[in-house]
Amino acid sequence: MTKLTSAVLATLAASSAAFAPQQTVSKTTALNAKGFEEVGGVPFDPLSLAKLGTGESFDTFPNMFPHEQFLQEAEIKHGRQAMLAWTGVWATHQGGLGLGMHFPGAPVEPDWTKALGVFATENPGVFGTILLFIAIAEGESVGHSGDNFRGKSTKTPGDLNFDYLGLKKKLSPEKYERYQRVEIKNGRAAMIAMASLFAYESIPGSVPIMDILN
Repeated sequence: MTKLTSAVLATLAASSAAFAPQQTVSKTTALNAKGFEEVGGVPFDPLSLAKLGTGESFDTFPNMFPHEQFLQEAEIKHGRQAMLAWTGVWATHQGGLGLGMHFPGAPVEPDWTKALGVFATENPGVFGTILLFIAIAEGESVGHSGDNFRGKSTKTPGDLNFDYLGLKKKLSPEKYERYQRVEIKNGRAAMIAMASLFAYESIPGSVPIMDILN
């Protein structure tokens, strides 16, 4: 139990860099500024889905689609959740999906889709702490800073103003911006990885690499 608690706290501490305050950027360039440098700074959006909430793509009903602010916040937040979820699967899966990453003290459950329920039953205190962190992050991402669904938020997407370790002060602006890009890219990769895990459970053989790992 002690080892598991330490592993969870270490994961949360390491993730704190992701919630460090970010430099304010303009609403019109935020989507282009992070994570698309390799393709000229222009995101791949041939259907202009990101601009549905602005009315630039075609005439829509007011407030029918989310603004870019909401989409950016959602991508960063779900990327972070997917990275933690992938770590959670490793921590609870018997054999660590072939990678040997099972955390000491975590439940031994061959079926990772059932591991969360087992973990919550065996470690309700740690599970409650995780839910508390999720609730705080979810509440911080919307609400008090303005309605980002309509593009009226005053906060930079992904900025939870949470940097108690002072990691931002230790980085140069160039390195900090690089870590922002790395976070977004790893978050996208983690979302694809989690989708692959669910596809593999639902449709056996749909993800060949999982057959190799297992």
